[in-house]
Amino acid sequence: MADRRPSDPPEEPHVVRTVKRRALGRKWRHLARERIGDTDPTIPLGKKFWPLDDAERVALVGLFENPAMRARILALDPREGDRNVRLVDAAYWMKGCSSLGLLRYAVVLEIEDGKGEPDFALVDIKQAVPSVAPAADGADMPEDAAQRVVAGAPALSPHLGERMIAARLLHRSVFLRELAPQDLTLEVDQFTQGQAVKAARYLAAVVGKAHARQMDRPARAE
Repeated sequence: MADRRPSDPPEEPHVVRTVKRRALGRKWRHLARERIGDTDPTIPLGKKFWPLDDAERVALVGLFENPAMRARILALDPREGDRNVRLVDAAYWMKGCSSLGLLRYAVVLEIEDGKGEPDFALVDIKQAVPSVAPAADGADMPEDAAQRVVAGAPALSPHLGERMIAARLLHRSVFLRELAPQDLTLEVDQFTQGQAVKAARYLAAVVGKAHARQMDRPARAE
């Protein structure tokens, strides 16, 4: 548009709007087919999902039997009434180089209230590691790696950050993140070159604003 100023945020590209519209109508079955390949609340073992050993399974069951953890999970979906959380299935999740040598699990949880069909949730559990970047002088930074990740996530993306929980598993620091059906990604191969440039400019502006929210006005100006 001719009257747009350089300081104005870029317009949302059509391809981004299309993905957002698709996300609004998604349900558990869409998430399950996309992430685990089936709508059954089980995780198929194979190239991507590996079997747990006894110690891992005991630790994961114990994590979700902890009343404090169950309460925090149920708080992510604040519906009224008594509900219960049960681990249905879990597997080690081989997902990219960032997981090599670290704990990474996919967990299917059943959430039921005894009144109808249960709901299911897919949870990603990932080991947190110390930050390689130094903290700013005077910053109040949690010593625990997972606590640091969970403290920083809402500043970058409140909607995603509020769905994360820090915990301890197998004597290591981990964070849990609910994978919602609405969490769609933009696939590069769906773009033309022009669309990719517009989407990259728009998403860069979104990330830039997220980072800027962590700074006061003098820091942004500097």
